[in-house]
Amino acid sequence: MWRDADFRRLWVGQTASQLGEHTTLVVLPLFAVLTLDAGAGQLGVLRAVGQAPVLLLSLLAGAWVDRWRARTVMVLTDAGRAVALGAAAVSGLLGLLGLPALFVVAFTVGALSVLFDVAYQASLVRMVRRDQLVQGNSALEGSRSAAQIGGPALGGALVSLLSAPVATASGALFFAVSFLSLRRIRRHEAVPPVRGEQPERAPRIRHRIHEGLRFVAGNPWLRAVCLASAAFQFSLAATMTVYLLFLPRELHLSGATVGLALAATGPGALLGSVLAARLPGRFGHGAVLVSAAVLGNGALLCVPALHGSSTATVLALLAVNFVFGAFSQLVNVTVMSVRQAVTPDGMQGRAAATITFVGMGLTPLGSLLGGFLAQEWGLRAGLLVAAAGMMLSPAVMAASPLVRLGRRLTL
Repeated sequence: MWRDADFRRLWVGQTASQLGEHTTLVVLPLFAVLTLDAGAGQLGVLRAVGQAPVLLLSLLAGAWVDRWRARTVMVLTDAGRAVALGAAAVSGLLGLLGLPALFVVAFTVGALSVLFDVAYQASLVRMVRRDQLVQGNSALEGSRSAAQIGGPALGGALVSLLSAPVATASGALFFAVSFLSLRRIRRHEAVPPVRGEQPERAPRIRHRIHEGLRFVAGNPWLRAVCLASAAFQFSLAATMTVYLLFLPRELHLSGATVGLALAATGPGALLGSVLAARLPGRFGHGAVLVSAAVLGNGALLCVPALHGSSTATVLALLAVNFVFGAFSQLVNVTVMSVRQAVTPDGMQGRAAATITFVGMGLTPLGSLLGGFLAQEWGLRAGLLVAAAGMMLSPAVMAASPLVRLGRRLTL
């Protein structure tokens, strides 16, 4: 695959886009907390606004991507995110970037990211053979891991050492790089026929959305993936809302140190991507999914026990985030390969969007819950409760058909 110039362009574009996304995910909350002195409730609202497009747009995104060329969707969303963050950077330099403007930027970037994420997953299926999906996903998820390494550290450092507008501008730059790389893809991308559709008569979007929902609901493996993902993403949203307050206010860490701690998930996720190409074929996909989810999610239960800003505390945070990144990525790549293996080409966009809708749709409520827990119960107790909720995900997988998946995806 690496000899394929178009695959390399997809990989570079997706890497730059993920780097911009992960930089922005840290920059906007840190800007609110450190510069605008946002409280726990306001930070919860900011994160919920950025995640709301997943609930509002995922199903529409799947229907659109299955009817459009994925490259076109990715290019347009990159351009939109670059413009939105560029405008935010200029507003910040002029001293006009307050919380209301930050909410608008977060929603815009979140909405366009929903479209991009569905499109790049569908793009891979249209570009490589089925027997190359695991390797292709491993490469793309490895690039996402690289973004997780650089994005949080860069975002935290820029906010701490320079200014929030400069940090915001860096996100715009990454999306511009992605735009330029993806535009250079030359392979003609044929839009797969939609199931049950006559070529001369396209069904309405509502019908395509319903068909995607029915397909996922009727598949026992995809249904289990939806439920486990919903439990994970809801609890993770609550956890990260409290986490982003706990590190600077309870542990008294600087913005750069917070970025460094979050960046440790990157090298862990890079390891997880490598392991995902080997472990499921050796131990079975089901065993890997459940055990990796238990280890990765369980690692975050250690964070509420930390005190102070000593070197030992920072090292412990790095270790926890590394473990979480590695095993979460192992679960993510394995689940993605399961989904792609059981889904026809013409349904890939809608299947991905349906799972995203169900899995990520509760994240705005999770973020609001995290803000409520931090405000009413305190940062330490709130973080412990939210992190404990993440163990629901492996419990759901262990009680589903996913646990019985073997070494080969013959579903």
